Amino acid sequence: MQAKVRYRILFLTSLPILLTLVSLVFITIYWNVIYTGKQLFMKVNADLVVANSTLMQMQERQQEQLDSISESWDFQHAFRLLKHSEQQPNPNAISALNMLLAQQQQTLGLDFLRLISVADAAADPDLRLMLHQTEQKVLSGLMVLPAKRLQRINSSLATQAQITLIPTSHAKQPKKSIETRGLLSRTLLPIADQSGNVFWYLDGGMLFNHNTIIVDHIRDLVYAKGTLPERSIGTVTLFLDNIRISTNVPMELFPKENQKPNRALGTLVSDEVYQQVLIEGQTWINRAFVFNDWYISGYLPLRDVRGQRIGMVYAGFSESPFLHNYLLNIIELGTILVLVLLISGFLVYRGANSLLQPIEHIHQVVTAVQSGRNVRIGKLDINGENELAHLAEQFDSMLDQLQRRNAQIQAAAEQLEIKVEQRTRSLQDKTEELERNVALLHATRQQLVTNEKLTALGELIAGIAHEINNPTAVILGNMELLKAELGDNATVVEEEIELVIQQVGRITTIIRSLLQYSRPGEFNAPITLQPVTQIVEEMLLLARHSIEQQEVTLIKEFTATGSVEVNRPQLLQVLINLMVNAAHAIENKGRIWLRTYDWLEEGKPIGVKIEVEDEGIGITKEDLSRIFDPFYTTRKDGTGLGLSLSYGIIKRLGGTIEVNSTVGKGTIFTIGLYHNAKDYQQLGPYEGLHFGDGFNS
Repeated sequence: MQAKVRYRILFLTSLPILLTLVSLVFITIYWNVIYTGKQLFMKVNADLVVANSTLMQMQERQQEQLDSISESWDFQHAFRLLKHSEQQPNPNAISALNMLLAQQQQTLGLDFLRLISVADAAADPDLRLMLHQTEQKVLSGLMVLPAKRLQRINSSLATQAQITLIPTSHAKQPKKSIETRGLLSRTLLPIADQSGNVFWYLDGGMLFNHNTIIVDHIRDLVYAKGTLPERSIGTVTLFLDNIRISTNVPMELFPKENQKPNRALGTLVSDEVYQQVLIEGQTWINRAFVFNDWYISGYLPLRDVRGQRIGMVYAGFSESPFLHNYLLNIIELGTILVLVLLISGFLVYRGANSLLQPIEHIHQVVTAVQSGRNVRIGKLDINGENELAHLAEQFDSMLDQLQRRNAQIQAAAEQLEIKVEQRTRSLQDKTEELERNVALLHATRQQLVTNEKLTALGELIAGIAHEINNPTAVILGNMELLKAELGDNATVVEEEIELVIQQVGRITTIIRSLLQYSRPGEFNAPITLQPVTQIVEEMLLLARHSIEQQEVTLIKEFTATGSVEVNRPQLLQVLINLMVNAAHAIENKGRIWLRTYDWLEEGKPIGVKIEVEDEGIGITKEDLSRIFDPFYTTRKDGTGLGLSLSYGIIKRLGGTIEVNSTVGKGTIFTIGLYHNAKDYQQLGPYEGLHFGDGFNS
């Protein structure tokens, strides 16, 4: 009987270990297949991105090389000797330039570098395609040329481009035996003379066919020593269509010692990759058969200057070393688990004895307690001095204490939950109140700073304007007198006299605008009840020229029905200033929205709001708090008075100005006008002006 129990214990104990063994093996297989495989695909995707970025950097470096040549003293000195207006250029200058370009071509490692006239470039169908895209700027891109066009650039390029095609497993059979086309990285740089006219271009580039420098550089960058397992091969390839024209994929995986590995030039990509990458234009990140072995591979389509798919860039590494390490890990894990199973089974067999029944009873009670039943172990049919008997008594005592403490904890938890809920609610209320106070304090401080600036500036301007008006009146009077005294002789200096009078008038205009800060009451024009939509329509006629100059699209949304108390010319001045600013904020073509709608509070109309929204460059947070400061402007030709005057006009009407702006997206100015104008002196120190740094879209 005891032997049977021991065997049963051995079986029961070994079964979980055996299941654990099987589970760990399957989990290990799953992790290696799913997670390790995913990590390999993520790595090859990153390698592919680096390879593609390196190609783009190579083209940028090619642009910088040509630009450096064009700005060198030797090139500029020889280039100035060319007579662009003559039909035949200076032969000495052409000879000097050709010698210089030949030296630079060899120094920079380019396959061709030449100076070509605008007429010759326009006659070349390949360069003509690039000319349409340069817009007098340097342009680089990939280009596929047949042998005749390669020979027209450089006679050696056609020979260098020839590649013998090799039938490849998993790929379509080639329809020709030799590839004569060439894949070029080409840069076209316009050379302007001293007058800014372009009569010549620098045409330079590199042929990828048989070029091993680029792919080896990318391979050494991506697959440096220690990044791959032993005997794993990292490779990079450039394809023309489905043909390897530049690669470090070896013909033999493990060449003999002192044997230079042959490159798999002229071999073809697998048909599955060809369909997905070149035909469908998608990126391939998966296993792929590469010439003679399976590789973890990444393929990305290459596009020429016209945006058409002409080839692929590939990065990948051999799969077999990873499979070898994977199988080795499985074998090691299985061996360790089998040893653990044997040792644990032996120990269980030796230790199984009379402990079975008490342990089984204790196990049943523990299971019942875990399921929620209130049971105890009680007396065991064994000697009272047995350790299991003491264990059973202690376990029953522990269950009793645990039951009492659970009841206490439950009661305390309920009380604690009530207190936490009360404290949380109180804390939330105080936090919301604090946030409102902080926001109010920030708005008040911002408005006080603006008001202090305007007050100080008004006092300063009042004194300056008084001192400037007297000498400007004297200058203007003397200019008129000088013009009258000279009579017909004034014709000689008439332009200078008119310029002085014009500038004096400009000074007078600026002083008049500035006086609105020092004595705003003197400039208060009478206000009358006016329909807003008519004023906005009139403003569009006045600002039409500025809008048409910027080539913007105006979108009108007029839904306002009420009238407001304003001074019509002053409101026109404010709206024209906002429209002109919106048009100038748009660098290229864009849209401006002009809206009017009724201003409602609690469902009742109290006035009208006018919005001017643009798709301009936006206003930064630093500039947003200063746009209403006098003389502050970000435009070269601006005075910085427009928004300041607009703010003063709206404030005297008791209205509001809101500004919301997002950098790179645009700005919204919102003007609020009441049906009955309010006395601005009765407003609070922070009313009427609101800033924001984002749209509510």
